[in-house]
Amino acid sequence: MTERTRSPEFRLARHALKGLRADLFHDAFAYRPLPPLPREGDGWAANMPGRSARYAVWLPHGVVVALAAVTLFAAYAGGFGAWTAPGELAWALSGFLPAGAVLLTLVRPVLAWWCSLAMAPFVVVLSGADWAPWAPGSFVGHTAVMAVVAARTRPRTAGWMWALTAAYSLCAETTASWHSNTVDMLVPSGIVLALVAMATANRHARREVVAERTVTAVERDRRTLLEERTTIARELHDVVAHHMSVVAIQAEAAPYRVENPPPELAQAFATIRENAVVALTELRRVLGVVRAEDYEAPDAPQPTLADLDRLLDNVRETGLTVEKAVTGAVRELPQGVELSAYRIVQEALSNSLRHAPGATARVEIAYVLGGLGLRIVNGPATGLVKPSPGAGHGITGMRERVAMLDGEMTAEATADGGYEVTVFLPVPSEVAGAAAAAGPAEGEAA
Repeated sequence: MTERTRSPEFRLARHALKGLRADLFHDAFAYRPLPPLPREGDGWAANMPGRSARYAVWLPHGVVVALAAVTLFAAYAGGFGAWTAPGELAWALSGFLPAGAVLLTLVRPVLAWWCSLAMAPFVVVLSGADWAPWAPGSFVGHTAVMAVVAARTRPRTAGWMWALTAAYSLCAETTASWHSNTVDMLVPSGIVLALVAMATANRHARREVVAERTVTAVERDRRTLLEERTTIARELHDVVAHHMSVVAIQAEAAPYRVENPPPELAQAFATIRENAVVALTELRRVLGVVRAEDYEAPDAPQPTLADLDRLLDNVRETGLTVEKAVTGAVRELPQGVELSAYRIVQEALSNSLRHAPGATARVEIAYVLGGLGLRIVNGPATGLVKPSPGAGHGITGMRERVAMLDGEMTAEATADGGYEVTVFLPVPSEVAGAAAAAGPAEGEAA
């Protein structure tokens, strides 16, 4: 008979027995020490001040020791030690055996449960109690053992422990002549196990949610980073392709601007043009892999800091009051730096519109000797419109642009409740000089 032809009841029973074997028989003697509470993260023990956090991490171990002490007290209050020969040994065993099983849960939880169940009839005999099959010490100790094991394992294990405990109780009740306390044992222990199982399931579910959120956040940041790199690669392709095209055009037109140029000069310009065309072709081939299939290169030139006033006017029309301040000697910078600076200001102002509606913003641009400094700061939200939550993609994109240019960036809240973005984009002096020299040549070629 194959697995498919078997009845659903048989498959259900087989699956249940597999669960029983995995929970209470497989690796029953395994060494599983109870770990302390984590000192980092969102746990309450990690948030306690001073030395309290150092001792709070051992709270679970203290609870287990306290349960062992309660077991000893319950055995003493129940009158253990009624066995007269030898009374001292019976006095010790009938109380300390259940308490020892509770302490065993600190290192071998499943074995502790089996020991607690196996020693239950002996504890009844040693204690001389009138109730069976659970003496006072075993009554409290076995319940404590099941609660600790359920908290350390899974909710299914709690169900198996209670079921086997019920089976033992019913079997022992039919052979004992004492007063039965099976119901008194099963009802409270069932309630305790149900509460512990629900708390354990809730804890596991919260851990899974936190882990899933962490993975989702990492994947979202990675996807955002890849998208931003793709955008940057596209823009750089357009910038470099423009300059390479200008080089090719100027190399082709240069021999015609000189009367009777030497053949060597004409050949040199022809070689420059050929190399420029080859480089442009290779550039488009390599960077073409980052273009989406529906992406089209922009017809207009990429924006620079010269177009910043138009951007600020558009932002002001949306209701954001923006001030602009420029310091230093304004000069033309490499187009990649200009484009990145424009995009950083654009994204920072967009964040201000989303997160601080009704606030005022200020854009500061500083042309310094070694590069370009940017500072975009906005005040707290003052309008009636509620701030729009964001995913942090804008900050990620700005950091990627700054990192691409080997710059530095800080983004943090201000003391008055606003937000400030500070960026420095380095520009070597020779690169800046070359960019300034290339400006008139481009205009002449055009």
